[in-house]
Amino acid sequence: MGKPQVDINVDDQTGRWSVDATNMILVPQHFYMNNHFAIEAAVGAAELERILRPAGHRSAYYWCEKEAEFHGMSGVDVFRHYMRRITQRGWGQFDVLDVSPEGGTATVRLRNSAMVDDERRNSGRKVCYMFASWLEGSLEYVAASAGRKLTLRAEEVYCEAEGKHDHCLFKVEPA
Repeated sequence: MGKPQVDINVDDQTGRWSVDATNMILVPQHFYMNNHFAIEAAVGAAELERILRPAGHRSAYYWCEKEAEFHGMSGVDVFRHYMRRITQRGWGQFDVLDVSPEGGTATVRLRNSAMVDDERRNSGRKVCYMFASWLEGSLEYVAASAGRKLTLRAEEVYCEAEGKHDHCLFKVEPA
């Protein structure tokens, strides 16, 4: 994939970063992971997934809306652009294996997930669940931008951290 080809703008007065007119924060991976898994330890994985789902969905939908407007994109190109950008931002390598915006379905492979670190590798459990809502929100945006109201549900079918696969697999379907 190589270095992302995005312009990072820094506001001289506030120090805030932005890419494509969207504010950004750059944090070390360990910082994010330590916070995420500390909360998971306190409330449990299922509860953290429940808490994160609406925020992840809303964030992905919003990002796709803003990027589509900024770049003049539409349709499934927005979804593929989102997968490319989250890949470029270090979350892992998201590969769209199939997608049907009309049907509200997609299959996405995730290789080298940022959530599968040495501590969780071969843990026997799914740890990349937060990405499911990102897939829902981004694909629901694509449908809405074409005038279709879809409610989708994404599921992490399996996770590299379970120790049985060299990647994670997500399926998106109508809820």
